[in-house]
Amino acid sequence: MNAVVVDTDVVSLIFKGDSRAEKYLSVLSGPDLLVSFMTEAELERWILQAKWGPERIVRFRTYMRRFVSVPSSGDLIVKWAEVMVEARSEGRRIDVADAWIAATALL
Repeated sequence: MNAVVVDTDVVSLIFKGDSRAEKYLSVLSGPDLLVSFMTEAELERWILQAKWGPERIVRFRTYMRRFVSVPSSGDLIVKWAEVMVEARSEGRRIDVADAWIAATALL
């Protein structure tokens, strides 16, 4: 499988039509585009905080159909813990949400 896990920022940039998204488009041309459940949660929070209207929400949800959601699982939980421990053992800080997305990509 040539799946690509797409980070929250990239999903957002593409949806907004931001010029910074252009550098990611060639990688995202494949059929297997995945997002972590954490990305979906971050994006839902974004929608609520920005107080989007119904039309924009429908447009966004339609856009999100291009991605396959990867739910949490026992294996993903273990991989998340490994990511957190590895980052800290190397003296790096990783946000909890970013660790979920990294774990999804690694798994």
